[in-house]
Amino acid sequence: MRIAKSILTICFFFILSSIVTSSERQFQLIRQFNAPEARQGIAVDSACVYVIGTQEIGKYNKQTGERICNWQGDPAGPIIHLDSGVIVNRKLYCAHSNYPGIPMTSSVEIWDAETLEHIGSHSFGIQLGSCTWIDRFNNTWWGCFAHYEKFREQIGKGNEYTTIVKFDDDWQIIQMWTFPDTVLQRFRPMSNSGGSWGPDSLLYCSGHDLPELYAMRLPSAGSMLELVEIVPIDNLGQGIAWDRSAARFIYTIKKREQTVQTHHFQQF
Repeated sequence: MRIAKSILTICFFFILSSIVTSSERQFQLIRQFNAPEARQGIAVDSACVYVIGTQEIGKYNKQTGERICNWQGDPAGPIIHLDSGVIVNRKLYCAHSNYPGIPMTSSVEIWDAETLEHIGSHSFGIQLGSCTWIDRFNNTWWGCFAHYEKFREQIGKGNEYTTIVKFDDDWQIIQMWTFPDTVLQRFRPMSNSGGSWGPDSLLYCSGHDLPELYAMRLPSAGSMLELVEIVPIDNLGQGIAWDRSAARFIYTIKKREQTVQTHHFQQF
């Protein structure tokens, strides 16, 4: 029985590997610079990148890597664990949670993108999970609410409860989707860490550790996202952000090396 299970496991990962190596999409690393805040997520506009740490944000010139300004949270304050975000109308919207606290609570925290002054908040309370990214696409809000294997015994839910949510302008839920098991296996024991809608109208998602992105499509029926492709990329999970001012570029971070990376997107 153990031998049979081992063979099945090997076959499973062989199939996944073949998906990776047959990728029709590629990312070429073209630029990187160091940023001490590069631990959780990233956002980008036409001139700057906003590098997001657990309780800090740095605003950098995206061409030179020069830090322009920064925001530092109070370790004992209400902002506990920031994740990825997006720039909309000169405001930085960041996913926020009480991770690793139980029960999970989440909110969206808002900064003035020019000055990095904290200017607003929207609380989801104890509702869906741990909010890990926020994006704006097709005039609606999108976000991920993650669950983790490490909390399965405490709350009776593993990462299969991770949910992608579409919101209206008042943060009311419109629709929700889950991830297929193929992607959940690659997330484990963590969950979906970053997400950003690409120029090909696919949702690109990252896990916590693996150097790859998952190009996802909304299903024509049902509640499970469809995996289009697993695309290798020179990062190690965490937050991602497509540059909407230059649609062929995506920004990532490398948490271990505390670097910000710019990648050029190619589709064959």
